[in-house]
Amino acid sequence: MKTKIITLLLVAVFANSCVQIKNEAENFDHTFAHVVYFWFKNPESQSDRATFEASLTKFLNNSQYAKTKFIGKPPKAVRDVVDDSFTYSLILSFESAEDQAAYQTEPPHLVFIEECEDLWEKVIVYDSEGIAQ
Repeated sequence: MKTKIITLLLVAVFANSCVQIKNEAENFDHTFAHVVYFWFKNPESQSDRATFEASLTKFLNNSQYAKTKFIGKPPKAVRDVVDDSFTYSLILSFESAEDQAAYQTEPPHLVFIEECEDLWEKVIVYDSEGIAQ
């Protein structure tokens, strides 16, 4: 009986994870992608990382424009073509270039910049408009 209950719970957790992954994939809007790379002044500082992650998460939870909201850290590069020199990456998608422009001046984004701009020494942004498929 215990084995059946545990098995059912594991199946339920796995199914829920699959639904969450599918929902995130469906939220990716192919119209406009905004990819940001951050290089920290002190990349080994756990305090700086905690501050950044908390502020960025708060910002993304309150953004009315960003759809896909991915925060990443570089894995150890195993190929020469992979750049793992950054501290964090951010991938956002938007329904339009106008939404991306509006996001730049929305209060949660401005608060994030104010709270964290002293942490980074370099930021690079790559924006892309989707092509018709």
